[in-house]
Amino acid sequence: MRKIYSVLTVLVLSILIGCSTEKVSEKKMKSTVTKKKIVVYQVFTRLFGNTNTTNKPWGTIEENGVGKFNDFTDKALTEIKNLGVTHIWYTGVPHHDVIRDYTKYEISNDDPDVVKGRAGSPYAVKDYYNVNPDLAENVTNRLQEFVALIERSHKNDLKVIIDIVPNHVARNYQSLSNPEGTKDFGAEDDTSLEYHVDNNFYYVPNKAFEVPDFLNGYLPLGGEKHPLSDGKFDENPAKWTGNGARSPKPSFYDWYETVKVNYGISPDGKKEFDELPTDFDNENYKKHFEFWKDKKVPNSWIKFRDIALYWIAKGVDGFRYDMAEMVPVEFWSFMNSAIKMKNENAFLLAEVYNPSLYRDYIKKGKMDYLYDKVQLYDTIKHVMQGKGLTDNIPPIIEDLKDIEHNMLHFLENHDEQRIASPEFAGNALKGKPAMVVSTTISTAPTMVYFGQEFGEDGSENAGFGSPSRTSIFDYVGVPTLQRWVNDKNFDGGKSTKEELDLRDFYKRLLNFTIKSDALMGEYADLHQYNRENTPNYTHKILSYTRFSEDEKLVIISNFDDNEAFKFQLKIPSEIIKKWNLEEGTYVLKDKLYNTKSFNLVVNNSVGNINIVINPLESFILQIQ
Repeated sequence: MRKIYSVLTVLVLSILIGCSTEKVSEKKMKSTVTKKKIVVYQVFTRLFGNTNTTNKPWGTIEENGVGKFNDFTDKALTEIKNLGVTHIWYTGVPHHDVIRDYTKYEISNDDPDVVKGRAGSPYAVKDYYNVNPDLAENVTNRLQEFVALIERSHKNDLKVIIDIVPNHVARNYQSLSNPEGTKDFGAEDDTSLEYHVDNNFYYVPNKAFEVPDFLNGYLPLGGEKHPLSDGKFDENPAKWTGNGARSPKPSFYDWYETVKVNYGISPDGKKEFDELPTDFDNENYKKHFEFWKDKKVPNSWIKFRDIALYWIAKGVDGFRYDMAEMVPVEFWSFMNSAIKMKNENAFLLAEVYNPSLYRDYIKKGKMDYLYDKVQLYDTIKHVMQGKGLTDNIPPIIEDLKDIEHNMLHFLENHDEQRIASPEFAGNALKGKPAMVVSTTISTAPTMVYFGQEFGEDGSENAGFGSPSRTSIFDYVGVPTLQRWVNDKNFDGGKSTKEELDLRDFYKRLLNFTIKSDALMGEYADLHQYNRENTPNYTHKILSYTRFSEDEKLVIISNFDDNEAFKFQLKIPSEIIKKWNLEEGTYVLKDKLYNTKSFNLVVNNSVGNINIVINPLESFILQIQ
């Protein structure tokens, strides 16, 4: 979902200002959670295998094509795995609203007045117990085709993640695939009431839903005539809209295609469920599970728990939760502990954009990972754009040191602008130093969005929304990816040299990270010390060290796209002592391209490395 949290800017600034700037900041990374780095490859499932290059705005499947589950062949999955990937997030799998006639399969048609795009938003789920019919070769067997993809992914040593969107569902939610005894959301609601603890939705009694007034020249399907596109949608009484809007006629900027799920919080904010004991922050998932066993919980909690366990039973290894902070943390304790009881290694990733809530959702909500969006991503983005200083990065790492392992890092995802788009950096190469920092500065997982490794710029005008992000709402091709897919040979046969070179960079970097012991070890900042003590070391450079008993790394990145820098990087005596280095000279070899080496000279307990670093260049230097 698109979201704007302007207030978070103030929060981030206060965090950065409030952080101390010690000369050498050190912390012990949490190496007990996982022994090696995790790399998540997010792929928009219906776009990956689409080889059609027409890209007509608002085009149909017949005009623009669509990818299928079966396009993820063993060859395709092997290539993704070999990129340095451990987990694959198949985005857009649960059956959501689409503007296509599937009535012969007993699937009701969806109304363009409450659907974004022709292919529909993956975050307006219509049936949680089945999958998007667009993705199947045989619609009747669509669920079996996805289960086969799960098995194929596992065979290629990839863990599988899918979306769960707990805050809202499509306005016309209707499952055709409910397990026996399972009722649809809202099926048993008392619709005469605005709120009841066991209603799945909030209502506007005695008021019918009205389609919002469309703005900025927007017309559903770009103005194409459609029998259901009449400015009306039958919903009486009206339900609250997904972002919490209570009007029977939401605004165009509300999430009008969805309805908000009720988790037992009354309209005045009262919680009608048990809260966790104050000392439960550090209890494990088993204790959380035991806590809820004898508690009565709202009906919506049970429905979503059962949905998650259904997919775990199908072989899914984890979930990415959309807008998790809009759902009470107690629910997450309830659901995530139930998931972990079935699969203790399940990968649970959530969108939480308010830093003041991070620790609650990790400790009380039992989340494994949260997006590091409003701190690390936003700060690195500003550096890439030439608007920010690398000086702002180390304080973020310091601020999050107690939960650093839980903060997943990314530079692209379906909600964010492509690095190569003019609206972001305008050049995919500017992502190289940022990617080195994002992947190596902590023990946290890394996420890569499909096409990022080729420098995709998201410039297609697909229909709903504007370019700079690859459309998640319409049928479209992804040109750089299509050249690599090469008529489903998945060999880069049509890729440009620049695209293949960039993919080679990502492959080298990601494969190094998932094998390195040091990246699951300790961290020490070198940046502030060198900013204070090293001539020609600027706010365009960032440096730090990562080390374990057997591997010691010095990482240096140059974010300047025009200027090379020459300086003598200093390693403070505290770190030299940690490394147990005696006076003398040590060879450092770059592990990224294996073509350069440097000397570390230790004299009077301080280390010095003569560095020459080109524009947008990075080194991962290992002491031999």
